[in-house]
Amino acid sequence: MVYVIASTCIDVKDGACQDVCPVECIYEGGRMMYIHPVECISCGLCLSICPVDAIWSEDELPPHEEHFRRINAEFFGSGVTGWGEPGGASATYRTELDHAEVAAVAPQEKVHG
Repeated sequence: MVYVIASTCIDVKDGACQDVCPVECIYEGGRMMYIHPVECISCGLCLSICPVDAIWSEDELPPHEEHFRRINAEFFGSGVTGWGEPGGASATYRTELDHAEVAAVAPQEKVHG
């Protein structure tokens, strides 16, 4: 079971999840973060720290968020970044690109705390 970042991350990209990930499997896209499904070790640290509850275990994704399992995986493929299995987030693996379905979402209103 791996973790998946879903819709509430769009236009938030807090980054706390990336900071705590021990294997650096969370990558930054233009409008949201993405978890690499092969690199994720299912430790749950990201889940526990996400301020907008955008991270779900793949077997607990709500039906309306299920497509984000595919979106997270496809982000690393040739249709978006072409990164494959980069082996850890770094400045080299940061992009302004997003999966087409994320890019198509209307801008989300920023919530200030």
